[in-house]
Amino acid sequence: MIHLDTKAPIIENLFGISWLSVDLGNVLMIALSSTIVFVICVLASRNLQMKPTGAQNVMEWAVDFVKGLITDTMDWKTGKTFLPLGLTLISFILVSNLLGMVTVVVIGDTSWWKSPTADAGITLTLATMVVLLSHYYGIKIRGAKEYGKDYFRPIPVMLPFKIIEEFTNTLTLGLRLFGNMYAGGILTALILGMAVSKPTGFLLSIVPMVAWSGFSLFVAGIQAFIFTLLTMLYISNKVQADEA
Repeated sequence: MIHLDTKAPIIENLFGISWLSVDLGNVLMIALSSTIVFVICVLASRNLQMKPTGAQNVMEWAVDFVKGLITDTMDWKTGKTFLPLGLTLISFILVSNLLGMVTVVVIGDTSWWKSPTADAGITLTLATMVVLLSHYYGIKIRGAKEYGKDYFRPIPVMLPFKIIEEFTNTLTLGLRLFGNMYAGGILTALILGMAVSKPTGFLLSIVPMVAWSGFSLFVAGIQAFIFTLLTMLYISNKVQADEA
């Protein structure tokens, strides 16, 4: 039977460091998500044709879609630098979301198969990476002096509020993705638990599982879209000057 009170396969005191631990389930799922994205990209880029079909057609659509997100937030001359980042984020997050939205794998009382994006540590790490990259490219493209002036616009007293904003942006970006994926995993576990709890449970769970599987595809896609769009917005705010 599937329970909600499962535990993660965590190795504590890694390398003899008391505060360092690693979740093997997350490591497995991150590696699997990355491998799936890599294989899809390789297959889609083989035997390129002038008139794309199949996987190449899907990949070109994804590239155009991400390009549209970028041009909606900044000029293409500056934004084309971030096309690989946007494509990587939306692909990795979408695959990661989908992996755990339709099934779970529990061995004993240990959960091995789940969405890596259902872990707050992973989503907050992604969000932190995005925010740090926005600062890096803001300084690189505009220069440290011009970039620093934005923290004092329109008036110098805005500095503390803009510093707080950086932390809130990181938290909201990461926790929004985590909350949706975690809730989705819980609902999947509940439906699967109902399916194996009693003889009639399987029949009763068919309709909810089919309905949830369809809706989960939408949730997984929209969350990948939102995360990538907000990433481009944050970067745009840093690489383009604020209006005074």
